[in-house]
Amino acid sequence: MIYEFLADGFEEIEALAPVDFLRRAGVEVVTVGVYSQEVTGAHGIKVVADITADDVVLGDDLQGIILPGGMPGAENLNNSALVQNAIDFCESDGKIISAICAAPFILGRKGLLEGKKATCFPGFEDELKGADVVENGVVTDGNIVTARGAGVAWEFGAAICSLIKGVAASQKILGSIQWRK
Repeated sequence: MIYEFLADGFEEIEALAPVDFLRRAGVEVVTVGVYSQEVTGAHGIKVVADITADDVVLGDDLQGIILPGGMPGAENLNNSALVQNAIDFCESDGKIISAICAAPFILGRKGLLEGKKATCFPGFEDELKGADVVENGVVTDGNIVTARGAGVAWEFGAAICSLIKGVAASQKILGSIQWRK
């Protein structure tokens, strides 16, 4: 299972495209309303999360987490003790940690990108402390996946899927949605 954390101000495409992609691949993704079950995106789209913070269990069933970008959504995620605990849990257990757009700054501030290749939305590079910052749309380095923004949200989902189900499964989904590079 993958938890995707949602807080008011999240970027809708960056949140929903990877969830859709992973569910198409048969991966259980549970959206978590960090502060409330109804969460409003950066463009006013309201989403009802599957569960709230009170329902989160950090255990063996968890394969990883997704942190969508958008502002102030990423800052709201950064300010959440639950999100910080989930990142720490995933890091200590070698589980997938994925962040897109502004959200990689959360990982940078925690020192998790030290010596790793990473990317982010332009303007947040200085927050990726110790990272080898690259301009690729999506970067996977070990268990960490980072992405630049909404324009690569499908590729972001595919990269996460590749870590869970393998590249062939990701390519199959990309083909089924008529994705072309």
